[in-house]
Amino acid sequence: MAQKTAADKTNAPTMKRTVKDSVFTNLFADPKYLIKLYRALHPEDKKTEEKDIENVTIKNILTDQQYNDLGFRIGNTVLLLLEAQSTWTVNIVVRIMMYLMQTYNDYCTENGLDLYGAKKVELPKPELYVIFTGERKNHPEYISLKDEFWDGDAVVDAKVKVIYDGQPGDIINQYVTFTRVANDQIKKYGRTQKAAEETIRICINEDVLADYLKEKEVEVMDIMTALFDEEEVLRRHYLSIERENSEKIARNMLAKGRMSIDEIAEYTGLSVPEVEKLTNLELV
Repeated sequence: MAQKTAADKTNAPTMKRTVKDSVFTNLFADPKYLIKLYRALHPEDKKTEEKDIENVTIKNILTDQQYNDLGFRIGNTVLLLLEAQSTWTVNIVVRIMMYLMQTYNDYCTENGLDLYGAKKVELPKPELYVIFTGERKNHPEYISLKDEFWDGDAVVDAKVKVIYDGQPGDIINQYVTFTRVANDQIKKYGRTQKAAEETIRICINEDVLADYLKEKEVEVMDIMTALFDEEEVLRRHYLSIERENSEKIARNMLAKGRMSIDEIAEYTGLSVPEVEKLTNLELV
């Protein structure tokens, strides 16, 4: 195999910032891993088989992309919705409630259930989960809709169970371990193809999602690498907006003439030369 040139390395794909979520949805789109997830959540159920599970993850009709991370149903008895999160936010309980209502709407439509009729309809019991891969700190075991948003004073409520590690060796624990290995490799190599390659190599060697990674190594590499980094573009956009706001504040301060250039620079976060440049523009 020919060695990569410096230009090749410069133009090498960078790791997507959505890597963990993308691998999560790809992993559990496969029924043989989805049943492992269900058994990790319900070890007491020895009867449910792979064929009994229906994936009901909501799709975005216009783009054919997943709207929520994962939803699946066990016959007509249990409905499970899961989200993977690396950043803590209690807003997840609102999002999952929205996914739940959309999923129930789809279920009623598909099964011809009449919500306006006198007969009570039968719905699968919901179970709502977040697999959180960030630092646990003092985060709770459950996120309650009414407690978080209305101090417990509300008729409507929903509780999302937060899973941090899973049980040793189960599919949840392996997924969380995968994300931590990925984070370690990103710290070493940045968001590069090298980080993706090392993540896969280490996880296979340590028997973490090994079968999945061996079977779908090329596909996982495609997921983990991309030339276009959406989050980086978004980050730059926000920085641009922040800079525009800082420059606007600096111009107002210059117009009032009550602060020195050094003071304006310290207040706005702009450099002294940047403020001086604004001064020159004001004089033009």
